[in-house]
Amino acid sequence: MSNMTEAWRELNVRESFAEAARVFTNLVHRIPEDSWDGPGLGEWNLRSLVGHTSRSLVTVETYLGRPAEVADVPTAAGYYVAIAETNHAAVAARGVEAGQALGENPAEFVYALAQRVLAQVDKVGDPLIMTAAGGMRLESYLSTRTFELVVHSLDIAAAVPRIEPPVFNEQLLSEVARVGATAAVLLGRGVELLRAMTGRATLSPSFSIV
Repeated sequence: MSNMTEAWRELNVRESFAEAARVFTNLVHRIPEDSWDGPGLGEWNLRSLVGHTSRSLVTVETYLGRPAEVADVPTAAGYYVAIAETNHAAVAARGVEAGQALGENPAEFVYALAQRVLAQVDKVGDPLIMTAAGGMRLESYLSTRTFELVVHSLDIAAAVPRIEPPVFNEQLLSEVARVGATAAVLLGRGVELLRAMTGRATLSPSFSIV
């Protein structure tokens, strides 16, 4: 890989993560005070959904303090294969805990968290970190966090129809779509996705990579 290609990849992955964090932060700032205990996603209320989404920032901060020796998961898409058997009840519980951790001023909490994490990411290169799926390069893990921030920002906007939905730039959406499509292929759902993308069929209700 040429130095120019490496620089392009690093710039875009980090820019996309920063942009996704910015959109999420702005979205949380616009949530009405009377919406926090309302419906969020599935069993989560809105506070728990926002708390779960905030973990896309929290885990970056946590894992930067956990160096790894080997890249067990080489790509962002591979991360979703590695966590395919995740205990969803545990994920739901962590979302509730993260929602409670937002405190009395969730918007302020999320803003401070995003600023702190982005500053930390700016100071490091591409270290090996230990994630829930195993050792990964930071940039590969950041792509998974960008995916989560975008998807859940859309979930939040859908749960609070009184606020304008987030707007994402083409670079950000392209990265998220690439990660999702590649994960679908690795999980054996590539043909189904391709047929739906080309108007040959529709996706089954159970189709998901997470």
